Amino acid sequence: MGGYRRRRTESERSYAVTPMRITFPAVHERIGAVRIHEVGRIIELDSAGDACDSDQRPDHVFLPADALEAAHRELTVVVPIKNERRSTLRGVLAGIPGGCRIVVISASEPSPIDRFQLEREVIDTFVSHTGRRILHLHQRDAVIAAAIEPSLPELLDDDGLIRAGKGEAMLLGAMIARQTGSNAVGFIDADNYVPGAVNEYVRIFSATIASATSDHTMGRISWQSKPKVEDGSLVFNRWGRSTTVSNRVLNEVLSHYLGEGTHIITTGNAGEHVISMPLAERLRFNGSFGAETGQFIDLMEQFGGIIEPIGDVPARIDVIQTETINPHFHEDKGERHVAAMREQSIATITNSPICPRHVASAYPTDAPPPDRYPAFGGRRGIDIERIEKASATETPR
Repeated sequence: MGGYRRRRTESERSYAVTPMRITFPAVHERIGAVRIHEVGRIIELDSAGDACDSDQRPDHVFLPADALEAAHRELTVVVPIKNERRSTLRGVLAGIPGGCRIVVISASEPSPIDRFQLEREVIDTFVSHTGRRILHLHQRDAVIAAAIEPSLPELLDDDGLIRAGKGEAMLLGAMIARQTGSNAVGFIDADNYVPGAVNEYVRIFSATIASATSDHTMGRISWQSKPKVEDGSLVFNRWGRSTTVSNRVLNEVLSHYLGEGTHIITTGNAGEHVISMPLAERLRFNGSFGAETGQFIDLMEQFGGIIEPIGDVPARIDVIQTETINPHFHEDKGERHVAAMREQSIATITNSPICPRHVASAYPTDAPPPDRYPAFGGRRGIDIERIEKASATETPR
């Protein structure tokens, strides 16, 4: 078996894609070249309408089937994973629409149980049943590091291996997506219990890219709710424990430069998001748990007109936030995990040169800011053939 585990190319396969309908937010905040849009919402995940309907309803976007299918085929979906259940991974893969490239980047432990090999078994079975394309690799594989080093040596640690953070996995996935010719890269967390929610997220990704009016577009998922069991009852909380804080701090930074209060950012810690490739190439990814929050900060730093930009500034950058209709069920990894996410997100914001002093002092943290990596757009391409071959090797020891 070779790198991308497959039977047929995606262009050789046909599958049904249904239209969808999403509200078009009329309100946005603008800072420099960056427009952050109010949250849009799903009207129909599966629509029976046609494009003529939307001409009469300018408050929403109708996405015809052919536009969504084309966007699926130009999208790489990256799934960072670490020690998740086999059944959960199986459900995530099942939820990703046909036509999308899939890259699973693992930081799972090789002992006492070889979880990477367990992932491989799930993926091989899925591919044998579906003929889908999946690249499965381990983040700490020395061969992968060697393939990346000529392009982005900053991503390697003192042992010469790729650092084992989530942000590093996302950056690696984005570089692979560029090298395989995708025009957008999306990210899905591997701990999602609901395949239908995964399917909705990726459909939103494709709808965002297909309807974009700027080459530099980011689409971020705002969950309808994050249910959890409290005192024996299922409670549909609106925000996660880390997202609540990161949204508040990001909005305070944005409000400072707007000169008025705003609460427009609702997706500060959105693990599920999509980035057009021209924008992904310009972003400086943060490592570890600072990745998602760091994207807002980097957009404001580079393109917000606050400090000197790096290179040319695009005419417009759109951040599209879309609320789902599916709740977001995922594994509760405990307060320690949430605290690490929250503190690293805060550190990412408060250590930025654009963070006002009063905001930084209001949110003290002992967490060091996560590493930030240079944009990969101006770097040489990675050795994708070497990476594909490495994906068929055994778990690195």
